[in-house]
Amino acid sequence: MSAIKPARITKVLSDSIAAEIGFEAGDAIVSINGTPPRDLIDYRFLCADEILELEVLDANGKTHSFEIEKDYDEDLGLEFESALFDNLIQCNNKCPFCFIDQQPPGKRQSLYYKDDDYRLSFLYGSYLTLTNLTAREWQRIEAMRLSPLFVSVHATEPDVRIKLLKNPRAGEILDQIKWFQERRLQIHAQVVVCPGINDGKHLEQTIRDLASFYTSDVPAVASIAVVPVGLTRFRPTVDELIPVTPEKASEVISQVKSLQKEFREKLGSTVVWLADEWFLIAGEELPCEVEYEDYPQIDNGVGSIRLFLKEFATTAKKLLPAKVKPRKFTWVVGNAVEKAFQPILQQLNSVDGLQVNMQALSSQYWGQNISVTGLLTGYDLLSKLQCIDLGDGILLPSVMLKHGELVFLDDISVEEVAHKLNTKIFPVTGVNELISTCIN
Repeated sequence: MSAIKPARITKVLSDSIAAEIGFEAGDAIVSINGTPPRDLIDYRFLCADEILELEVLDANGKTHSFEIEKDYDEDLGLEFESALFDNLIQCNNKCPFCFIDQQPPGKRQSLYYKDDDYRLSFLYGSYLTLTNLTAREWQRIEAMRLSPLFVSVHATEPDVRIKLLKNPRAGEILDQIKWFQERRLQIHAQVVVCPGINDGKHLEQTIRDLASFYTSDVPAVASIAVVPVGLTRFRPTVDELIPVTPEKASEVISQVKSLQKEFREKLGSTVVWLADEWFLIAGEELPCEVEYEDYPQIDNGVGSIRLFLKEFATTAKKLLPAKVKPRKFTWVVGNAVEKAFQPILQQLNSVDGLQVNMQALSSQYWGQNISVTGLLTGYDLLSKLQCIDLGDGILLPSVMLKHGELVFLDDISVEEVAHKLNTKIFPVTGVNELISTCIN
């Protein structure tokens, strides 16, 4: 394992224990009760004790020691620059559909890091393959009960999964899930469907294998998401991948719906869900809200549109006024959701004085004819919105931006796009911000 670096503090919450002691941004925690924390998981575990002995390095490089008495599980009130205080566990697979490999060259180095880190999976729900875990990491998952984890399965037949991941260790997936089952730990599984490779009978085999672990009060496989492969124009030109067509999408929808019905009858749960993109590609209606149960795969695009529509309808009743001072906005979305979002557009435009025009774009940057909103880039806005009356500004869903930054996925800033289009841009996160920006 790589060397553990001191945990650099970026923020001290006001009225917290850390603020009272005098911690400052720039300080770094070296150890807690003699143990250097590897990551945020260790930090939280070690800080649960009532008595803490902290070794801290200040911004000037001077070491300090503190003893803290507090209530059990009481938080210190610190935030860190990274969840990992040692190096990221990088991916050792060569999946041809990996989005990292489908980006253009010449961007900043951090965009090409391929994480396959179980800690990020536990903390934030990112997907990993389980192919690169050492015995020590398996032991830690068991000892600290790091569950659920989010696992990219793609196929359960060893030869098919090895072909997809280009890694001989990929064939161990069923034994690995049994390991979770024996310890009453859980995973949420993801299957990225690549037409001609893991679809058809292979997809059915994979879903049935995974659903066989949906047993007992703590099912080892808590849910399965089926996702269409996403391809960009930057991917290697010689590979076995083909895009998902509307016909293929309809075929997969029919196949999975049949299994869902069977599982609901036998297991009392749908178990497997289709990402929204399948219905958008096929031009079919989204499932009704009740079919998503408790939205176990919402961050994987399973039910996110249906939930957004529901939240909008509920919030609009409370917040949308009958009339506002005249104003006009351009709402930019991916063309995949153009039809699904019509009810929202109609409701916004029912407010006297408010005019919202939708610009539903495909991504020329990635080379896609059908695009979800989160993949639109600054380049796409600049190439599609020139010479258009944008009104008082652009309503920009923040899913287009890098986390915590006003920068698109192609490294163009929001400021640059606003300047070149000679308009204001209003990044909006969620329903409340969308509505409040329109009316305020």
